[in-house]
Amino acid sequence: MTTTQTAAPRSGPSRAGGASRDASPVRTGRLRRPRSTQWAAWAFLAPVVIYLIVFYAYPLYRNVELSVKDYTVRSFVQGGAPFVGLDNYVKVVQDPTFVPALVHTALFTVVSIVFQFTFGLLLAVFFHQNFRLSGTLRALFLVPWLLPLIVSASTWSWMMNSDSGVINSVLHTFGLPPVNWLTSPTWALVSVIIANIWIGIPFNLVILYSGLQNISADLYEAASLDGANAWQKFWRITFPLLRPVSAITILLGLVYTLKVFDIIWIMTRGGPGNSSTTFSIWSYQLGFGSTLPDLSPAAAVGNLLIVLALVFGLIYIQVQRKQDNA
Repeated sequence: MTTTQTAAPRSGPSRAGGASRDASPVRTGRLRRPRSTQWAAWAFLAPVVIYLIVFYAYPLYRNVELSVKDYTVRSFVQGGAPFVGLDNYVKVVQDPTFVPALVHTALFTVVSIVFQFTFGLLLAVFFHQNFRLSGTLRALFLVPWLLPLIVSASTWSWMMNSDSGVINSVLHTFGLPPVNWLTSPTWALVSVIIANIWIGIPFNLVILYSGLQNISADLYEAASLDGANAWQKFWRITFPLLRPVSAITILLGLVYTLKVFDIIWIMTRGGPGNSSTTFSIWSYQLGFGSTLPDLSPAAAVGNLLIVLALVFGLIYIQVQRKQDNA
C-alpha cells in the first residue's frame, strides 16, 4: 500500500514533465509555421514589388523630377539642374500648341472609345448566338489586335496614300474625287482615328463577349415567355448586366487611347502642321524632335497625360462604389 501510494505521486510529475516536453515542440512548430508562411508570401511578392519599383515607381519619380527642374542635355547627364517648380507646366499651358493638342487628344480618345465600344458590343452580341462559324470568325477578328502596331499603322498608311492607296482607288471606281487622307489638315486626324478604331475593336469584342458568357440563358428564356423582343432583351437584360464589364472596358480603353503614339507617328507624325498632334506626340516632339530637346516641358506634358488617366481611374472607382452600395 505504501509503495503504491509513494509511486503514484512520483509518476505524476514525470508524466506531466513528459507531456510538457512533448507539447513544447508542437507549440514551437505552431509558432514557426506562420513565420515561414509569411516569409514564403514575401518571397513570392518580392519580384512583383521589385518590378513595380524599377519599371513604374522610379520612372514616375524621374518624370516628376524632370518636370520641376530646368534640364538641359548637359545637366541631364552631369546633374545640377536648377529647381523651377511649376514653371515648365506654365510654359506648356501657355504654348500655342497646348489647346490644339488638348482638343485633338480629347477627340481622338472620345471618338475612338465610342466607336470601339459600340462595334465591339454589337459584334459580341452577334457572336453570342453561337452559329457554326462563330469561333472561326471571332479568331479572324482578333487579327488586328494581334498584329504589331507598326505593321497595322504602316498598312493603313499605305491604304490611305493619296496617289496609290486602295481607298482612293475604290472612291475613283465610284466616281468620287480622291481624298488627301494623310496630308490634309482636315482629314489627318480622321485618318488616325479610323485606324485606331479598327485596331481597338477586337479588344472590346473579347472583353464584352466574355461578359456575355456570365449572363444566364434562363433570363432570356423567361423574357421570351413574357413576350420580349430582341431589342427589349438587349436593353433590359444584356446591357444592364454588362455594366461592370463595360465600365472596366471603357476605362482600359481610355487609359490606352490617351497614350497612343505609334499609330499617329507612323501615319502622320502629328501633321500636317499640328492637325493631328496629341499630347503623346507633342511630348515626343519636345523631348526628341529637335537637336536641342526640351526635356523638362516634355516631361510636364507626359505628366499631364498621367493626371488625365488618374482622373478617369478615380471616376471609375467612384462609380463602382455607388453601384456596390446601391
